[in-house]
Amino acid sequence: MENAEKTLKEKFGATEYAKLAAINNPELHSFIAKYVQLMEPQTAFVFTGSKEDLDHVRKRALERGEEKRLAIPGHTIHFDGLQDQGRAKDDTQILLSKPVDFGPDINVMDRQKGLGEIHEFLKGISKTNELYVCFFCLGPAGSEFAIPALQITDSAYVVHSESLLYRNGYEEFKRLGAKARFFKFVHSQGELEGGVTKNISKRRMYMDIEGEAAYSVNTQYAGNSVGLKKIAMRLAIARAAREGWLTEHMFVVGVLGPGRMTYFSGAFPSLCGKTSTATLECCSIVGDDIAYLRNKAGEVRAVNVEKGVFGIIDGVNSKDDPVLWEALHGKNEVIFSNVLVTDGGGVYWNGKDGEVPKRGVNYSGEWRPGKKSADGKDILPSHKNARFTIDLASVRNLDPHLDDPKGVVLSGIIYGGRDASTGVPVEEAFEWNHGVVTKGATLESETTMATLGKEGVRSFNPMSNVDFLSIPIGEYVESHLKFGAGLGKPPKIFSVNYFLRDAGGSFLNGKTDKRVWLKWMELRTRGEAGAVRIPTGLIPKYADLRRLFREELDKEYSEEHYAKQFTVKIPENLAKIERMLKVYRENVAGAPRAVFEELEAQKKRLEAARSRDGDYVAPEKFPDA
Repeated sequence: MENAEKTLKEKFGATEYAKLAAINNPELHSFIAKYVQLMEPQTAFVFTGSKEDLDHVRKRALERGEEKRLAIPGHTIHFDGLQDQGRAKDDTQILLSKPVDFGPDINVMDRQKGLGEIHEFLKGISKTNELYVCFFCLGPAGSEFAIPALQITDSAYVVHSESLLYRNGYEEFKRLGAKARFFKFVHSQGELEGGVTKNISKRRMYMDIEGEAAYSVNTQYAGNSVGLKKIAMRLAIARAAREGWLTEHMFVVGVLGPGRMTYFSGAFPSLCGKTSTATLECCSIVGDDIAYLRNKAGEVRAVNVEKGVFGIIDGVNSKDDPVLWEALHGKNEVIFSNVLVTDGGGVYWNGKDGEVPKRGVNYSGEWRPGKKSADGKDILPSHKNARFTIDLASVRNLDPHLDDPKGVVLSGIIYGGRDASTGVPVEEAFEWNHGVVTKGATLESETTMATLGKEGVRSFNPMSNVDFLSIPIGEYVESHLKFGAGLGKPPKIFSVNYFLRDAGGSFLNGKTDKRVWLKWMELRTRGEAGAVRIPTGLIPKYADLRRLFREELDKEYSEEHYAKQFTVKIPENLAKIERMLKVYRENVAGAPRAVFEELEAQKKRLEAARSRDGDYVAPEKFPDA
């Protein structure tokens, strides 16, 4: 400990060391000293969240070219490298001392080997940089949901982003002292060339589950570098599994009903409408991305882990996304990433109102319409995974319970993904286990640019969380089943599909139709709307949807459109069941028996309907629930 304090005093100097000394936690000091010695920064700074500290970080981000000013004061642009535009699954590893069969698409490495490798990458990596030691809090401070988090990084952009996204945790660390059970994150963007990470071949994101620590190097993209984001989910999922609660890739919103507010959480893969749903005008937003769920007196309570939004900007426009549009054009702070910067410091992204600019600068450098990539493809004005980072305080429909230490009571849980051919636009599960298995554990989605790799591939993504799991898939599904068994009033479970297409490839849903689906779900949680019982769940009655389309969208909704959207596609549903049975039998060790029971029961219901009415069955063929 004496050596640790000596290192901290020498590297930080009197003023910065005093900030650390105010926290009585020897484990914390030793950890910081270890990585200060290893990374060998030019200077070191302790970020407490004060105005002075934040001003320093903003200034350094601009000086180092990690961000640049835009025309609107408080708005900045950040660019990631051409090969650093999304979460890099192939470079991500879970570190474990003993080998475990996690299931498909989850990489596992020996813990000692991984730590040795990452420490080699970190050695002397910050010699020309300033190192920032930061204190944040996942969840409302002082709550049983809260997890203190230490971030060490040499990127001012990362610290600036985290100041918008996460609650300040410095006072929480001081309050808890040596009792703090904190997560630890170490990051370096590595050597920069032209303002972006140079050594992408040495990009690594390693999660040390046993040490509740995570490391990322040679990357700037926030999904890889902002430790408290998806990196922290791996640590929290493992802790939650041990302690009997859930860490989920979910928004939390209040849906306005007749004189009341009803709260839902929802899990959607990236680019599947998650943020646009969470920021609908008919909702009050608690959070758009990550939630902790606990059983309190038989009810599910949820908190938003964050206080900001790191959202996909592609397609955001004033008509379909008025709440986000206002936030992105206000006087509040906004960090744009990988959009087009126009002459005069404006920004343009794909799908924004107005004409496409004739020139500008984007993540590929100087840009003009028709610019091609090395493989001959058109480079769009902004990357499809271009983002914005804002504090939720800038969103006008912010829910007053954002910082409630008790969280909000959930009445419904929604799962959604990209599905062009199978699922109906909205459907309710029969009960908890049916919903967990057929809506969550068997969620498939067509891949997008949020993850590096090929687009449009149907991907198995249980609970929209497979990219972030730190426990085996079978154990993860079992944790949901056990969680539900302990509930006196379990939330209803729903699925939505915004991406259903007709035979000609046209979408059957309008972008704003999701308002109607949410309103129907809200009524269902209160027992105030009927339903039709189909083999896969409960769907709306036509009369209810016709009324809701008029009330919410001032739009006529025809019986013909209802039939197209809610016809049960039996061959496609049976094919999905066979895919899922194969995955769980062959690739998921320790899969719960309930998975097979629910899928086989659903298969029998579908086969019975086919024998009676054929392959494609209109909703009027089924009875009321």
